[in-house]
Amino acid sequence: MNNNAYPRRRILRRLSTVVAVTALVLTGATACATASANGPTSTKSDAASGTLNWAASYQPSSWDPVVAGSGGTFRITSLAYASLTNTNEKGEAVPGLATSWKYNKTGTQVTFHLRPQLTFDDGSPLNSAAVKAYIVRAQTQTNSALVGEGIAPIKSIDTPNDLDVVLNLSQPDFQLPLVLAQRVGQITNPKRTPAELNVKPDGAGPFKAVEVVAGAHATFVKNPAYWDAKNIHIAKVEVFFNIDPSSVVSGLQTGVYNFSDLGTSQIKAAKAAGLDVIFQPGFNATNLSVNRAVAPFNNPKVLEAVNYAINRDQIVKQVDFGYGKATDQPFPSGYIAYDPTSTQRYSYDPSKAKELLAEAGYKSGLSVKFVVSASTPENELLQAQLKAVGINAKLQVDPNWATGFFAKKLALSAYGTTGRDSPIQTLQAHFGAQGALNSSGVDGGAAYQAAIAKALATPLDSPDYKANIQAATREGLATTGLIFTDSVPNIFVKAKAVSSLPKIPAYVTWTGVRITGN
Repeated sequence: MNNNAYPRRRILRRLSTVVAVTALVLTGATACATASANGPTSTKSDAASGTLNWAASYQPSSWDPVVAGSGGTFRITSLAYASLTNTNEKGEAVPGLATSWKYNKTGTQVTFHLRPQLTFDDGSPLNSAAVKAYIVRAQTQTNSALVGEGIAPIKSIDTPNDLDVVLNLSQPDFQLPLVLAQRVGQITNPKRTPAELNVKPDGAGPFKAVEVVAGAHATFVKNPAYWDAKNIHIAKVEVFFNIDPSSVVSGLQTGVYNFSDLGTSQIKAAKAAGLDVIFQPGFNATNLSVNRAVAPFNNPKVLEAVNYAINRDQIVKQVDFGYGKATDQPFPSGYIAYDPTSTQRYSYDPSKAKELLAEAGYKSGLSVKFVVSASTPENELLQAQLKAVGINAKLQVDPNWATGFFAKKLALSAYGTTGRDSPIQTLQAHFGAQGALNSSGVDGGAAYQAAIAKALATPLDSPDYKANIQAATREGLATTGLIFTDSVPNIFVKAKAVSSLPKIPAYVTWTGVRITGN
């Protein structure tokens, strides 16, 4: 997703993006065991009640998941859309709209088997033809944000019947059950045009949109036709957009809201107010985006100097208020793709940074524009750390920052990502030549591409999977201009009337959640 930024209040304030883990071991299977394919049933005991009043610090840029781009707004769009697959608390691919999937022996073809009698909001069938239409649109639509998101190996799609979707691949790729989870696989109604989907969602999710007011709010009601409707206990959802962070705690105290994303600076106040602060696992990582294709960062010694100038522990302490963790990779430590052998390739060493700048011909220092969308605590701290070694990073706030960033035209910027369900998808976004988050647009090189191909061809349940994924991470880090700094879990706050949420990495899932007292 081309602008896959943290949607959390903290990240929107501190990173240069205008859009929106605890230890995880991602494993999986080449074929998923079949889950119940029975349609939704409704009994008196299943009756939904209560209203979720969600205060969001962001809003979807589009209600069309093909276009929306942000890896954070999928948490809102998933109210209206169901995905081909889901992930569980271990980050493994599990059934969604598809009850099962099976690969051929070479990993070049995978068949997803859909649940019977699935329907969109208007009652039209969600069948294999609808899934094919969605994937083809994601691959070919001019403004698709999903082109570089792990679906390129799909060279053709067969639909032998209404329930089977056969993906024919250009290379072995066992990552697709993860790729087609919530971020990429939110299936839209093919009867709706992109223009219609842009302003109002039409899917087969747990809730149906009844009103969308751009920039203000969206109202949803429970969808009785959702495949897992029996486990949706909330009757109505009101999402309020672009809520001021300073009003969240008081809003929850007074009952205006009962759920919200939360910045690290607000945690103390939320706890003091007796609210429930939730730390959800995720794949989050922040980076200083250095474009190694332009001067002065096309000089390897200058790029090294920047690496040695960054004090990650200071960022965690001062910006994350101790709730984050330092990371020098596009994943949190403990994640299956995190490579221990690459840890602290560049430790904080300002003296070494100054030496490298002098060797590069910048003994008196250098100046460069540091283009961001907002002047935030982290951007300001990064600026100060660079200045301490002789790099005058001139902070320039640009409301149209994203245009230059995704065009690979900025010499220096900053970014934060929620990651992807597929670790290969995350690596390609950062290190692949077409990767949205690759600030220089320079490919990771032959060794990186070979490592990626090997990892893609490794079944998720193979004993070699972890080692092969980490090898790909290692090769990507060897050539990148991205300097990763810290990782913070997904932080939310709720009223006690809202029951506990499932701890699905990166997601906000309402399955099994109940609301009492309203």
